[in-house]
Amino acid sequence: MQDRLKFAAVGVGLIALFGAALGIGALVGDPAGPASDHGAQHATEGVAATGLSDSESGYRLVDLTAPTAPNQAGTLQFRITGPDGTPVTRFTTQHEKKLHLIVVRTDTTGYRHVHPTMDAAGGWSIDWSWAAPGTYRVFADFIPETAGSPGDLVLSRTVTVAGDPASQPLPPVAETASVDGYRVARGGELTTSGGKLRFTISRDGTPVTDLEPYLGANAHLVALRATDLAYLHVHPQTDGTRGPNVVFHAQAPGPGSYRLYLDFAHGGTVRTAEFTVEAAADEKLTAPSTSGGGHHTGGGQR
Repeated sequence: MQDRLKFAAVGVGLIALFGAALGIGALVGDPAGPASDHGAQHATEGVAATGLSDSESGYRLVDLTAPTAPNQAGTLQFRITGPDGTPVTRFTTQHEKKLHLIVVRTDTTGYRHVHPTMDAAGGWSIDWSWAAPGTYRVFADFIPETAGSPGDLVLSRTVTVAGDPASQPLPPVAETASVDGYRVARGGELTTSGGKLRFTISRDGTPVTDLEPYLGANAHLVALRATDLAYLHVHPQTDGTRGPNVVFHAQAPGPGSYRLYLDFAHGGTVRTAEFTVEAAADEKLTAPSTSGGGHHTGGGQR
């Protein structure tokens, strides 16, 4: 979609939303307001923010419930309603799933990407529990299969989990990240005019050349703006290899700090390498970008 925060991804790729989740729950979640103060407002902002509202194009994320305390087993559940107010029950499969769900705490910790299931009445649910207190944003990423569908949508609401949140500071900018014995090196810069981000994956000093497909791609990149959790998702360029390099073409909506989540599969397990980056403003950019085919398709960025 052209009016939201997106990455302009090149080539064939796909979206990944990852994680594991557990549990069943109680009422939570106040609607999040639209990101009226963000997006393509200035010459240095190439794309608009997305994922910061519970409604768009007549579609709404409603009836969000989840556990209200840490370590409480329960269910996270919700519905998507259409312009006529009734639950949407038909969704276009994208990257092997009807709907992708990303959840992260407002300090950018606790990132999870999961795939709930839908019942015949349009109710989505997944077993769930929270590891820590705090305020979380729940993103639903989907394409309604309806007449006059607006295409890719990302709707969100917030959930408050009781207790002292003990918020964590944003980690410093780094060019490498380690996870489960894997080292991931980042190259390239995130800018408002767009450019390449390259990630090189190795294990014990040896390049990983047999990355396993996850939802149809070697790796997936989700980015959240640190100030407001505006949502971006980029698909990798396809070069026919299985690593160690994975390349994305990404564009930020404005300068500032972003948290990147690179998901990749190897040895039968999906892992997430996390990075903090500073997006630089490109002063040569003179007008908001209206190009691209939406945050999933076409350019592949969201």
